[in-house]
Amino acid sequence: MPPATETRIDRLDLVPPSPDSKAAGVGGTIVTSFRLFSFLPLRARWIARITEFEWNHHFADIQEKGPFKRWHHRHEFQAEMRGGVHGTLVRDVIEYEVGFGPLGVIADSLFIAAQTRRVFAYRQTVLPQILS
Repeated sequence: MPPATETRIDRLDLVPPSPDSKAAGVGGTIVTSFRLFSFLPLRARWIARITEFEWNHHFADIQEKGPFKRWHHRHEFQAEMRGGVHGTLVRDVIEYEVGFGPLGVIADSLFIAAQTRRVFAYRQTVLPQILS
């Protein structure tokens, strides 16, 4: 997450996808907190639960509690070769609903959608550094 969000992991309740795995499987949860707006000291809490998991292909999570009315995030992975180098293409597929009726639609069009795009663009830029 971008540094300005001051995101922290407050709790992990992982469910292994198989007995010999340390990865998070279906039913696992992660609790994070972050600053919604960098200029305010308020923190928001987000609880996400893993709802899908397929080794080397994807996993998905939903928001159980957080700032959105509905949030579904699917993390997809695909083996790929670029310039003779083997790697993995990582893709985020997000479906969400802000809530709050017409006010939420306006807020989404004015700043939430753009902020969401910036967060995931940031993640794509730092992912190669994290995984190298």
